[in-house]
Amino acid sequence: MRAYRERLSAPATWWLWSTACVVLLGSLLWAGFSILIGLAVYAVLEAGCAVLLTTWGSTRIEVTETELVAGSRRIALGEIGEVAALDAEQTRALRGPRADPAAFLIVRPYLPKSVYVEIIGRPASGPYWLIGTRRPEQLAEAIERARPRPAGEPPCDDDAPGARLEPDIGSMRADAAAHGREGNAW
Repeated sequence: MRAYRERLSAPATWWLWSTACVVLLGSLLWAGFSILIGLAVYAVLEAGCAVLLTTWGSTRIEVTETELVAGSRRIALGEIGEVAALDAEQTRALRGPRADPAAFLIVRPYLPKSVYVEIIGRPASGPYWLIGTRRPEQLAEAIERARPRPAGEPPCDDDAPGARLEPDIGSMRADAAAHGREGNAW
């Protein structure tokens, strides 16, 4: 049984923009050749874009009774600690200045929100997963519902679905200033 399933497919606007780019680039490459060569150029470029967007958008996020599947990675629900739905600003911070290089990230530029999944212990898969999603609250809730709890332990308030991990923007700016970074990194 699946508690949650989502495919991170590229939105229709990305398909339209890629087609517009194919028309522009194809026109440059086709200039001066026959119509057959022009059609071949357009077909090859459009097929390449279609393969790229389809492959990139084929990533699946799934929560089952026993595990969380994100792309090609799987983790047992018993190995998951804190789970939090993040807004766009929090996601940007964990993708950029607050990111841990050992973390596992599935992010897409067209998915501004994400879910933070803490990994218990010192796992080889990194300290946390950051999973881009269109429905972060629903994904976090599905993980919380499916996650096993010790017998007799009621869920605490911190484990409430939709609990938010609040990044400390002030400390992020102080860290950036201490390292000589300027500008709006988040």
